[in-house]
Amino acid sequence: MAEDSSNAPVTPGHRRARGATAGRRRKRPSTRRRAVLYTVWTLAAVLVLGGAGLGYLYYKLNGNLTGVDVNAALGANRPENVDNGSMDILVLGSDSRAGKNAEYGKDEGTSRSDTAMIVHVYKGHKKASVISIPRDTLIQRPSCTTKDGQQTPAVRAAMFNSAYEAGGPACTIKTIESMTGIRMDHFLEVDFSGFKQLINDLGGVDITTTAPIHDPKSHLDLEAGPHTLNGEQSLGLVRTRHGVGDGSDLGRIKLQQAFVKALLDQIKHVDVFGNPKKLYDLADTSTKALTTDSELASVSKLKGFAESLKGIGSGNMKMTTLPVEYDPQNPARVLPMERKAQLIWTALSHDQPVPASATKGSAGDATSAGKVVE
Repeated sequence: MAEDSSNAPVTPGHRRARGATAGRRRKRPSTRRRAVLYTVWTLAAVLVLGGAGLGYLYYKLNGNLTGVDVNAALGANRPENVDNGSMDILVLGSDSRAGKNAEYGKDEGTSRSDTAMIVHVYKGHKKASVISIPRDTLIQRPSCTTKDGQQTPAVRAAMFNSAYEAGGPACTIKTIESMTGIRMDHFLEVDFSGFKQLINDLGGVDITTTAPIHDPKSHLDLEAGPHTLNGEQSLGLVRTRHGVGDGSDLGRIKLQQAFVKALLDQIKHVDVFGNPKKLYDLADTSTKALTTDSELASVSKLKGFAESLKGIGSGNMKMTTLPVEYDPQNPARVLPMERKAQLIWTALSHDQPVPASATKGSAGDATSAGKVVE
């Protein structure tokens, strides 16, 4: 389906009633993995430790953070912001090839959101739903303001990740809010090089593969069995789409969701207080890797944010992929299953669990790629 640069208005959904080498082998773990926070929340969680232990380095770490004033960029034409105790967070992974990321491809001066997940934290902050948005989803993209202040026209059928290219995080948030009718309270973004360095600072992440994964495009070469992945291998795992499943973005999303749990389990077992250098390295890497909305762009605010989420465990975190079907005109793209997607947005808007019927029959739910990593 070709992009239509029509200025047709985008109709929002239900409006919410609130504003390369194989890793070294390791022994299989005897205890069940436990996930406490979400991928980028892990970066913020380091600051919970670092904020108390680094003292005089506060201003240096604060200077590492990048903030974007989303409220100023989007203005007042957004879903209503009514505080009912829940929270909605957009988590992005950037595919920019600028700077240290140049080794992953040619820098063409643009970037797209390689990974996008909506995290709904329920009232009480004891459970969460995570909705992954496939980057290849064809959606109605609203008109956005570019970095140089120009207006881009609305597009009737654009790839979801093109919103970031068109207008950065603000345009992605505007697109998400248009799709869902739900206001995003915060956003967090991490780039390739920061993600890789964080894993190295942690000492690697333990996973088990139930089948071999060989993908030269993402520099990943793993046999079946337990591994401790370094930063490069971890990045390869969350980026691979040709080594698992049918080679689509849907399989990659399942791998990302599985890796999240392994990563969050790993950070819970790192004794940063017993190792001041590791504490500093993690805090320095985390703050350099993060871009946030301006309301979170300080160590003290991130610390409070992470503390408010630390009660969420793997047993009460549900990961879901936006219900989609393959585009009959282009199998490399997927189309939202609008009625099923609406079940998700309606549930979240009422602070309710995502119903199982919302993903039944979805191409994202059908892929077996998630079973490749434990």
